[in-house]
Order: sequence, then structure tokens, then C-alpha cells
Amino acid sequence: MKLLITGGAGFIGSAVVRRALDRGLSVVTLDALTYSGSLENLAEVRDQLGHAFEHADISDAPAVAAILDKHQPDAILNLAAESHVDRSIDGPLAFMHTNVTGTAVMLEAARRYWQALPGDRAERFRFQHISTDEVFGSLEPGDPAFDENSRYQPNSPYAASKAGSDMLVRAWRETHGLPTLLTNCSNNYGPRQHPEKLIPTVILNAAAGRPIPVYGQGTNIRDWLHVDDHAEALLTVLERGRVGQTYGVGGAAERTNIDLVRLICAELDRLRPDGAPHDRLIEFVTDRPGHDRRYAIDITKIDRDLGWRPATTLEDGIAATVAWYLDNPAWVDSWRARGFGGDRLGLG
Repeated sequence: MKLLITGGAGFIGSAVVRRALDRGLSVVTLDALTYSGSLENLAEVRDQLGHAFEHADISDAPAVAAILDKHQPDAILNLAAESHVDRSIDGPLAFMHTNVTGTAVMLEAARRYWQALPGDRAERFRFQHISTDEVFGSLEPGDPAFDENSRYQPNSPYAASKAGSDMLVRAWRETHGLPTLLTNCSNNYGPRQHPEKLIPTVILNAAAGRPIPVYGQGTNIRDWLHVDDHAEALLTVLERGRVGQTYGVGGAAERTNIDLVRLICAELDRLRPDGAPHDRLIEFVTDRPGHDRRYAIDITKIDRDLGWRPATTLEDGIAATVAWYLDNPAWVDSWRARGFGGDRLGLG
């Protein structure tokens, strides 16, 4: 099987690329290499047998069509997206362009490609769209977790753009019969995450002795999913998921932001005792507009139907993630050279 993975030089996409290659699948990575993608994320597999890289934007219809014609994939995993909520508040139109227009371009290119495939290959073809739990809005602490039937109520431009892309996937399935799969995931973490995101921001700032900014009082709650568990879930859905179905992918690890930050600080205290206690660096800052109170995903369906559950506890995952950032200064330096240093707000 050959996969086309859009956004494959990003944090989650590169994890899926590595996991697919480990399974013996062939992979074509398509990425525009904007601020959130880097070839550094593919360094260990970029030249591996069975992997090809295409530098292109998913909103470039001729480029996408040419790549499909050239590589003849058996499935498309659409992970390319603008995903930084703070950036969507400052500049929402870029999110509409990539997440809405780009998804529409991918769907239409996939439809034309799929309809031209011979019968057996057309029968096996899948278009899998990767989305977020943020499309469902915000939960109160006592509410049941989001599931596949939750109402869409996006509260940020980012979430609205992803909600729009999900609706486009539904429309192409219902109108054209395109064999689609859709997943909505909770917050991801792990090695190689963009330095503007919450966990890298905390690790890099604390390790450097800089203030650790936390929105509000840190009471917002997130469900944390290790990126490698997410990659395994996506390939499981691709292999065994039913066409037309949506699957929620969560980490079963809810924490308030302040508790998560303190967990990271405790791990840094263990690994870098000279800087302890690192939680002295926590500074509460003005909350961002429209900051959702809580996200959580019910994984009953994917567990029951496909046999997937997260394998990584939050404590083990955070310990490994902190160690990875401390042990990979060259990766961090490559981002700093591009103007990202882990001190911009990226706080959940």
C-alpha cells in the first residue's frame, strides 16, 4: 500500500510517516514547509527506501493533481492544516485558505483520481481526514466527553476552519460517494512539536530559566494524547475503519493546564536539579479571547470497533518528551534559527 500524507513534515504528520514506514508501507509526503513544517522532522526517514517527498501546497490544484498522477497512492491521509489557535485569532484568513480551501482542493483532486482508478483499486481507495475535538466547542468540568455524535460548536477561527473542512468531507462523501474516513483527536504532545505549542514552550522556557506563561489561572482542561499513539490510531482507522464513519481519538488523560505545567516542572527538577524548583518560573498572563474551558474525547467507539486504546500514560509520555527536548538541542536550534524560541504564547 502506498500512502499520500499531506502535512507530513509537521509534528503529527511526520509521526504518521515514520509509523507507516515502520509498518512496511510506502509513503509520499506532501508539505508546503510553512512555519509549522520542517524537513528536520523527516531527517531519519527522508531518504529511506519507500519514501518520497513533494514540496507543494494542498490549495494548489494543478500540483496536487500532478502528484496524484505521478505517485498513484492507494490512500490519502490529509493532515495538512494551520493549527495554532493564537495565530488564528491574529490572522484568521490564512486558516480559511489552508483548512477550508485546501481541503476542498484535496477532496476534488481525490474524487477525480479515485473515479479514474480501475475497479479493484477504486474499491480499496480511502480519503482520511484528520481533525480536532475543538470543532465541538467547550465542555464544562462535569459534562460527558465529546463523542462522534457531538454537536459542532467551534469557538475560535481555527476550530471553525476545521469544522468547515469536516463538513466538506461529509459533502464529498454524500454527493460523490468518495470513500472517506474522519477522525477528531484531542491535544497531542511528544517529540518534535512546534516550539510555540504549550508543552515545548514550558520545557524550553523552564530549561532556560525564562518565565513560563500560563493563561488565566491555568484551570482550562485538556485531554492529552501522545503523538505516537495518535499515529497508530490513524493507521488503525485506515486499515480497519468503516467507510463514511467518524472516530474520536483521545488520550484518556485529562489535566488542567496548571497541573500539566507542574508535572513538566517536576520532571525538569529531576533531570536538571540545578534549576529547581522550576515551578517558581510560572507566571499567569491575561487569558486569550474565546479560550475553551475543557476538551475531552470519548474513545468508546474506536476501542470497541477497532481495538485501539492509547498505550502511553501521561506521566511516562511527559518524562520521555522532556528528555527528548533536552537531548536534542540541534533540533531546537534549527527552529530558533527560523525565529521560534519557545517563548511565544502557545498555551493550550
